Amino acid sequence: MTATRDKFGRPIVAVTGMGVITSLGAGLAENWSKLTAGQSGLSTITRFPTDGLKTTVAGTVDFVAVDPFTSTDLGERLADLATEEAISQSGIGSKGDFPGPLFLAVAPVETEWTAREQLAKAVGGDAEIDYDALLRVGGGGRFTHFHRRFLFGSVADHLAETFGTKGSPISLSTACASGASAIQLGVEAIRRGETDAALCVATDGSVNAEALIRFSLLSALSTQNDPPQAASKPFAKNRDGFVMAEGAGALVLENLDAAKARGAKILGVIVGCGELADSFHRTRSSPDGKPIIGCVRNALADAGLAPEQIDYINAHGTGTPENDKMEYLGISTVFGDRTPSIPVSSNKSMVGHTLSAAGAVEAIFSLLTLEHQRIPPTINYDVPDPAIPFDVVPNKARDARVTAVMSNSFGFGGQNASLILTREPLSH
Repeated sequence: MTATRDKFGRPIVAVTGMGVITSLGAGLAENWSKLTAGQSGLSTITRFPTDGLKTTVAGTVDFVAVDPFTSTDLGERLADLATEEAISQSGIGSKGDFPGPLFLAVAPVETEWTAREQLAKAVGGDAEIDYDALLRVGGGGRFTHFHRRFLFGSVADHLAETFGTKGSPISLSTACASGASAIQLGVEAIRRGETDAALCVATDGSVNAEALIRFSLLSALSTQNDPPQAASKPFAKNRDGFVMAEGAGALVLENLDAAKARGAKILGVIVGCGELADSFHRTRSSPDGKPIIGCVRNALADAGLAPEQIDYINAHGTGTPENDKMEYLGISTVFGDRTPSIPVSSNKSMVGHTLSAAGAVEAIFSLLTLEHQRIPPTINYDVPDPAIPFDVVPNKARDARVTAVMSNSFGFGGQNASLILTREPLSH
């Protein structure tokens, strides 16, 4: 049998399984129905006291409980649930025997304050709590469970053991582009012929007091807390920041020929991946927009598509004044006169910014858009920004012919990634 290749002679990468969990709910069906209905998963934070904080709203996944709470434990549990759904839908391999590697996007790991307090108490008395003291009390085996949770690779190790992935599991963190980066690694592994299947997962459970305060100190978060459902306003003139959120997305990627050979249902195709990073600033975008412009162009070039072949853009669309402006600059530079007429929307208006998980979660929503031929809206878009003349699909979902979607993830530190997804393989 002649192998099916793309126009560059590479194996075609298909998606055969997806799983997702966000503040909207668990699973593809619940998320899609609420997303297209314009519902919000954002709510007032109840997980920890918010007295004195400027931001009191988030997209927490409170219906998944971990006790005691740690961000790492929650992220791990969310990843479990999303991966279970994706592998089940795919029907690949056997239980606990996934026939390919794992690429995991996960938030940077820190010990929770409760753990730090226990370590500090163990130092005892009036002794100085310095590094040497913490090493001394931490070295006796009493706090081994803290240590495991502190290891960056612990979630990937768990997933690899649970689902039986092959080779060394890869953990990565490229800020808000992480989820898209994990997918790109899976795509590249299949294109290189290293594997016929890859499991790409992205998760984040890091809505805790410390993270909230850090983002607040950067003036990155919305302070429009009442009502919480209206806090996230991507591309609106009255936007004032993003809303932290939790979630996970998982995708099973396969060589198209291998997937067809086993009779798998093809959910979509990843035809292009683009990335470009700079080190202009820890949080701000380069004012000339070159990293975003280059990233978008790289994705189009990798897919072998022209800008006019993109039917819909699933924007990064955080709702910060800076990001939305820079995303418009990047898109308008590449798409030119077509910019005002191409549909653009931001899932973050409803689910919030799922941080490390966002790239995968939004890629899944993009694939569902292709499946259902329905574009989710950007809610809370009541005051248009004349400086950003996007067609933002305001407030209500829109039925449309969609054959190719660009899904953007532009992160802190100039970490930029774009994916291009189609329903069917592109003809040569």
